[in-house]
Amino acid sequence: MSIFILIVVFSVLIASISQIFLKKSSMISHTSFLKEYLNYRVFIGYTLLVISVFLNLIALKYGVRVKDMPIVESLSYFFVPLLSYLFLQEKLTKKKMLATGIIFTGIFVFYL
Repeated sequence: MSIFILIVVFSVLIASISQIFLKKSSMISHTSFLKEYLNYRVFIGYTLLVISVFLNLIALKYGVRVKDMPIVESLSYFFVPLLSYLFLQEKLTKKKMLATGIIFTGIFVFYL
């Protein structure tokens, strides 16, 4: 396995963590418009998202085929519900797990 595939997996994890920060910020009631968009959770979320984009660019430039990107990026459908369960106390329902399984099946069929 190429080190660049691992970079993309790490990038997907970082992007998933950024989504958790952004959702955490949106769940808080803010007293002003500026505080809603200029707080540390939003800053961390968007910073992680930019880092994720740069990691993807590096991986694409040096070793990952564009064809392989959707497969690795689909890991976000696994990471986001897991992180939401761990940090936002959201429930993992059977319907969500079935939907994730269908997505992974579709990605597998697409890659064949």
